[in-house]
This record gives sequence, C-alpha cells and structure tokens, in this order.
Amino acid sequence: MKRNPLWHGRLLSAALIGALTALPAVAAETAAPARSHNPIAIGMFLLFVASTLFITRWAAKKNHSVSDHYAAGGKITALQNGWAIAGDYMSAASLLGISALVFTSGYDGLIYSIGFLASWPIILFLIAEPLRNLGRYTLADVVSYRLQQRPIRAFAASSSIVIVLLYLVSQMVGAGKLVELLFGFNYTIAVVMVGVLMVVYVFFGGMLATTWIQIIKAALLLAGAAFMALMVLSHFGFSLNALFAQAILAHPKHAAIMRPGGLVSDPVSAVSLGLALIFGTAGLPHILMRFFTVGDAKAARKSILYATGIVGIGYALIIIIGFGTIALVATDPQYHTASGAVIGGANMVAIHLAHAVGGNVFLGFICAVAFSTILAVVAGLTLAGSSAVSHDLYANVIRRGTATDREELHVSRITTLVLGVLAILLGIAFEKQNIAFIVSLTFSIAASSNFPVLLLSIYWRDLTTRGAVLGGSLGLITAVTLTVLSPTVWVQVLGHAHAIYPYEYPALFSMIVAFAGVFFFSITDRSPRAARERALYGNQLVDCELGMVKQG
Repeated sequence: MKRNPLWHGRLLSAALIGALTALPAVAAETAAPARSHNPIAIGMFLLFVASTLFITRWAAKKNHSVSDHYAAGGKITALQNGWAIAGDYMSAASLLGISALVFTSGYDGLIYSIGFLASWPIILFLIAEPLRNLGRYTLADVVSYRLQQRPIRAFAASSSIVIVLLYLVSQMVGAGKLVELLFGFNYTIAVVMVGVLMVVYVFFGGMLATTWIQIIKAALLLAGAAFMALMVLSHFGFSLNALFAQAILAHPKHAAIMRPGGLVSDPVSAVSLGLALIFGTAGLPHILMRFFTVGDAKAARKSILYATGIVGIGYALIIIIGFGTIALVATDPQYHTASGAVIGGANMVAIHLAHAVGGNVFLGFICAVAFSTILAVVAGLTLAGSSAVSHDLYANVIRRGTATDREELHVSRITTLVLGVLAILLGIAFEKQNIAFIVSLTFSIAASSNFPVLLLSIYWRDLTTRGAVLGGSLGLITAVTLTVLSPTVWVQVLGHAHAIYPYEYPALFSMIVAFAGVFFFSITDRSPRAARERALYGNQLVDCELGMVKQG
C-alpha cells in the first residue's frame, strides 16, 4: 500500500506526544513549591493543548505535498489569512512583553506597539503584491527570481535561520515562564516541554495546522484582551485619566513614567529601534510565508488590510492592559515574593492582572490564550526555518532542484528537530531577558539583511547577485555582531563589565551598511552575468504584473 509521504513524520509525532504526556511526571520531581497550583487554569490550559493537537491531527490528513506543507496548498482565504497573520504577529512579545515594558518603563513601552503597527503599510504598499506574484514558498524564491539561484538562496536561508532562532528565543522564554508559573515546574523543564510540543505541531500538520491554530488563538487573544481592558477600566469608572493617575501613584518613578526617556534614553537608540520595528516586519520569514498561502495578489493585499485592523485593535487594548498592570498589580502583595519581586518575573504581569480582574477562571483562560499565542508563533517560525533549510539549501542549493517531495519533506522534519533543540538551549540561556526586547533585536536583524535585499530585488534594476549576497551578508553580520557586543548580550548575558557597542539596538548602523553594500557591490559588478540579470528585470516586471509564478 502506498503511504503518505508524511507517514514517518506522523509516527514520530505520536512518539513525541507519548513523551510529552510523560513529562509532567518527570517535572513533578522539580516542581517549585513556592506557589500553589490553580486547577481551573491548568484544566483550561490542557483543554487548549488537546484541542490544538486535534486540529493538527485533522490537518495532517490533508498534508500530502510540499505545497501543502509549506503553503497549505494556497487555499487559505484572505480573511482567514488576515486573522492568521495577526495571530502570527501578536506573539508573546505583544501580550506579555509589551505589558511588562509598560509595567517597568511606563510611556516608553508604547513605542513597541506603535512601531509594530506602523510596519504594515510598508508591507501593503511595497511588497505584498510582488511577493505573492513572484514567490512560491519562501523569501528566497522572490529574491532569486532573476538572480543566480545557489548563492542568493544560501544567503537568504542563512539570514532566515538566524532570524528564526532569535525570534524563537523570545517565544520560548515567554512559554517557559508561563508554564513555570502555572504548573510550578522548573523553568528548564518547562522550556523542554514547550519545545517538544512545538516540534509535534510542525511534524503533524504543516502550514494548514499552523494557520488554524493562529486563527483561533488570534480570536481568543483579542477577546481576552478586550475583556481584560474593560475590566481594568471598570475599576476606574471607565476613565483613562483615573487609570493613568493611579498608575502614576503606584509606580516607583511616579510621574516620570508618563514622559519619554524611561526606556530609550538617547536619540541613536530611538531612531535605531524605530527603524527596526517599522522595516523589520518586511524581513521576517514566517510573516512573508503567509503571502503564499492565498490564491492571488488581491487576496494577499486584503489579508494585510484585515491583519492591520486586527493588530491595531489588539495593540490599543494592550496599552490599557499595560497601565492596568501598574495600577492593580504593582501594589498588590499577593503577586510579589517576600523580597518584593514580581512572581514569575516582569514578563508575567499581564497574567497576574488577569487574576486580579477576573479571578481563577479568567486566569486560566488568559494562560491558555498566552500559551496558544506562543505555540502558534513557534510553529510558524519552525516551519519557516525548516523550509529555508529543506527548500532553499537542500533542494535548490545542494540538490540543484532535483530533490523529490519526499526527500525535501524528510529534510524538513530533521531540521524541525534540530531547531527544536536549539530553541530549547537558547530559551534557557536568555531566561532573564524581556521578551519584547529580544523581538526588537530580531527585527533589527531582519531589517538589516532580508528587507534591503527583498526591496531592491523588486524595485531596483541594477541589483546583481554579487551585490545582494555581499551587501545582505554585511548587514546580517553587522546586526548580529553589534547585537552580541551590545549591553544586552555582552554585559547581561555574557557577564562582561562593559559593552563594546554602547547602544542597545543596531538597526541604524546595520541597515546603512546593508544598503550601501548592496549598492556598491552591484554597481561595480560588470560581469556578463550581471548584465543578464539587469536585462531580466524587465521580464520580472511583466511576470509580476501578470501574476505569473516562476517554477524551479
């Protein structure tokens, strides 16, 4: 009997689920006794996990080809994709991270909400339509349309993997802290549990399962945030002024939290952060993959419009939630340890607020929603990373387009396992970092590597393979190097006394390096191949207008 190409993946997934069910017993040995368990929250949490596994099992039956695995066969509607994009975008950094930044820094935490939202018009007007018309599954499909396949795909895949890994760190930290708080497990065990479940989702259902999990969690997140914001406002007579006044009184910095400068204290960091948040979205591989799940460019544009509205509402609610954490959680001793620290760390203040305004039942709901938020995003990230390796590196660079669907899917499953292990290790290493801050560093790298090459490959006739690879690589290396040398990694993670690079965000410098490098190495390329690539730009414009997709 002929077996589905994913049969072995399903078999391994079943084994992983068995391992997952055994983890609580192992973790019980390392449970933290300091905080009592919440049976209602745990029950809702487990109910959601079971529901998503059921969805994934259903999706696995429809997962028969590379197109199904990477892009759900292009059968997702614009509305569904809009909700899925919103679900992919409103990650742990949104509900947990931004609330934590507002809790600690006040007004300055809002720069993340505004920056994240401002990125969508860039995508809508600059890249949505050509991306859908020129690509098949990944970012590399678009940037290699008229350039030399092997070097440009190798660069795009390498850049995407770096971005995926760093983005996974923020999600793993959020998930680990959430499970630690909810179950009382040791943080390391919690991160391992999340990593195993993440691998299961991608093994089973591919893009179709990931899409529907994202849709459901986006709807739940929006409903939960709306209820939490309304309950916060009800404590203050539905007056924002009263909420802000109480927040000022409750915060140690008092009125200073309503002034800029608490989080971003110098102009260089402010500009750098703004550039990263606005342009980084257009370079995120797991977001760009979503344009290939719809049938045409019109649906891609409509997806962005739906996603912009949903994300805008979500971030407006998170602003209220952030100040609500100051007003209602900061002064309540039940959410603090004996030393005065927030239980679970600052990343968990939104979870404590849910208990403060809605009791155990709403706490369980928000925990389930927050966890679903993380799982949906890590599934999308893992799929983007595995596709970069299997589709770009293996199928098109190593095998030069001769790999079969079965071979490509096999490599994708192996890569999924490797990414799961790396995400667990990095999640443990970055345990103490604010998850929204980690995401901002990811956006800096995306804005400095993928975005310049993608933008210029679509709109600049003189772009050449040499310029794209060398310039994009310089941007990637500069962004990663400055991130490692920044105070966040060099001092807080690696333990050095002083940072070599004094600013926290690298985008201002690394984007300049990337664009300058692409420009210089392209205009100085006088090779015959470069001349052919410039001539092909006209063909690209025609194909983009006609909506033709390059094959192979």
